[in-house]
Amino acid sequence: MPKIGIVYGMESSFPAAVVDRINGKQIPGLLAESIRLGGVRIAEPSGYAVIIDRISHDVEFYRAYLKNAALSGTVVIPNPFLWSADDKFFNYALASQLGIAVPRTAILPQKEHPPGTSAQSMRNLKFPLNWEEVFDYIGFPAFLKPLAGGAWRHNYEVASQQEFFEAYDQTGSTCMCLQQAIQFEDCFRCYVVGQEKVCVMRYDPKRPHHLRYIQSEQPVTRDLHDRMVNDALTLCRTLGYDLNAVEFAVENGVPYAIDVLDPSPDTDVHCVGDAHFEWIVENVAEMAIEKALAFAPERKPAAWRWDYFLHSKAVGS
Repeated sequence: MPKIGIVYGMESSFPAAVVDRINGKQIPGLLAESIRLGGVRIAEPSGYAVIIDRISHDVEFYRAYLKNAALSGTVVIPNPFLWSADDKFFNYALASQLGIAVPRTAILPQKEHPPGTSAQSMRNLKFPLNWEEVFDYIGFPAFLKPLAGGAWRHNYEVASQQEFFEAYDQTGSTCMCLQQAIQFEDCFRCYVVGQEKVCVMRYDPKRPHHLRYIQSEQPVTRDLHDRMVNDALTLCRTLGYDLNAVEFAVENGVPYAIDVLDPSPDTDVHCVGDAHFEWIVENVAEMAIEKALAFAPERKPAAWRWDYFLHSKAVGS
């Protein structure tokens, strides 16, 4: 019997809803459940055809478990090998090469030496850094944000050099990016499932978290809607993710991709609203079912190479 498992953290509504939706379809021989883990042995089959991952970005143990599960052919959504390799700066650079509008962005050296390093470890850095050159390129206002991470953690909006340095001094050894602030008249988040289906949601990052998804019928022009859908699909197909959310800030009619990668997007029903919640639950459930029914436990790579697990058909994302 093929099984679909889900690993998750503090969220409550989405994991249970996906499990119930899959089981509610009563597909013979198919079961969905929450995963329970203890110590994990090397190369031990997981027992799951598909695992939906909602937490490994925060819990290293889960990320290691999911990679181990992939060795036995388990399809992991999203692909943990891809997710481990990605960072914001590369994704912005890639988006720019794809012809997608992105804000001007620069990566900065850490304010403090990373643990285990010293001044000698930094001998390839220019010192002092030419900050004026960076500020002339990015401009103000700007956002200082981590190279890796999400949920608006360690994000600072800065309107001047003084505000920048006050924020930068708080970042410790975290690697940061400085990014042009788009003066948006509208903002959207796009769920992308299976690199084929897109749900466009109006979004206001300036509101309290539980009010950011706008529950209104205010229309979006067809041209803007189609461009965001096309850009979101282009990004997800190029990056290789079967579950992702892409955020666009619209300035003068141009949608700028301000968040390219979020493979564990916010899906709490109390935040995204009933309609968006229903869309993501149904489409993730359908994708997981499709992949579980196609599961081939005997599938093995011709050669054990890292790039096999980066390939979408190998791990499923």
